[in-house]
Amino acid sequence: MRVEPYSRHGKLVRDRIPQIIRADGAEPVTYTAGREEYRGRLRDKLGEEVAEFLEADGDAALEELADVLEVVRALAADLGVGVDQLEKIREAKAGERGGFADRIVWTGNR
Repeated sequence: MRVEPYSRHGKLVRDRIPQIIRADGAEPVTYTAGREEYRGRLRDKLGEEVAEFLEADGDAALEELADVLEVVRALAADLGVGVDQLEKIREAKAGERGGFADRIVWTGNR
């Protein structure tokens, strides 16, 4: 299912950003997204953070990866799943299909 991006006007920001903007002397214009919009904006934010991670190197890459994780946690919470439950799901899938530690690259079948 393709969800239309919400990025046409405004963007989802971290909770303390309005406070930080005020501390810098400006007055932010904000509103609280409804549930459906929030979910769509979280998906947009995930794409944004992944793109920033892919562009980054070194310590900046770690910062961006932490941002990706923050959005993943918010998405899980929005879906009614806590971090512990998400980890259990990840572990079960890794137990069934493996992880990525062995660096295996598949090139097709014979």
